[in-house]
Amino acid sequence: MPGAIEAVVFDVGKVLVEWERDLPFRHLISDAAERAYFMDTVIPLEWHAQHDAGRNAAEMIAERSAQFPDHAHLIEAWLSHFNETIPGPVPGSATIVEELHARGVPLYAITNFGSDTWAGFAPTWPLRERFIDIVVSGDELLAKPDPAIYALAEARFGRAASTMLFIDDSLPNVVSARASGWHAHHFNGAESLRAELSERGLLG
Repeated sequence: MPGAIEAVVFDVGKVLVEWERDLPFRHLISDAAERAYFMDTVIPLEWHAQHDAGRNAAEMIAERSAQFPDHAHLIEAWLSHFNETIPGPVPGSATIVEELHARGVPLYAITNFGSDTWAGFAPTWPLRERFIDIVVSGDELLAKPDPAIYALAEARFGRAASTMLFIDDSLPNVVSARASGWHAHHFNGAESLRAELSERGLLG
């Protein structure tokens, strides 16, 4: 694979940690059909994405609660129970991070994560200490796959895009990164990631 890689840049959700958006609501809403309605109509993924793009959580909750007053307590739970949507690490990924760190590979991250939810999650995630810098979409008011977030990360990290390998589970994010001059790996498990990192000489 052409191009020398000097640094590795990870996505967080579904690459380093699992994310199951409905997990807290499995015990808050016992009826499966009602739960599906809540997830798909009351707080759909498109609504959640507004937070990733920088919208304030309290404002979002107030607005949505006015639209769906019968679900107001559950809409509030979207934020208060957010950490429960992250049940643990993606198998094998933390080991890769630790091995890269031990080999002296500079590590960074770019994540689509709301500012409020990141503030609640980051202190519970010790692996974040392995990263020199983490670009959080909600803090920057930019979200992947917008090419602007890759340009911002390149400037923040002080490295040329062509010297970095970006890892993300979302194909549109990977395509956008490549179009922005980055090397990129479409993540579908630690085994294939390890194989590419080894092929590039970043892991033994």
